[in-house]
Amino acid sequence: MEFTLAAPGFDQPGVYRITVTGHLDVAWSEILHDMAIVNGGEPDAEYTTVTGRLPDQAALMGVLNALYDRHIVVLTVENLTVT
Repeated sequence: MEFTLAAPGFDQPGVYRITVTGHLDVAWSEILHDMAIVNGGEPDAEYTTVTGRLPDQAALMGVLNALYDRHIVVLTVENLTVT
């Protein structure tokens, strides 16, 4: 059985889910292109999931750079867009 994932183009919108260590305040949503922020985990393993639609991969890089600039460890980046 063959499986092919059709991904959006470089300049196409997409829905992304990014998981980072620690808890982010919901005020971060403004910095992260209005993506939804959900905190989870236990005190010794806290994480945050940031999910939302971005206009293109340049916007995705902007979100990742904002996290990097604030020394937030990115655990995963997932493209949830399936066409």
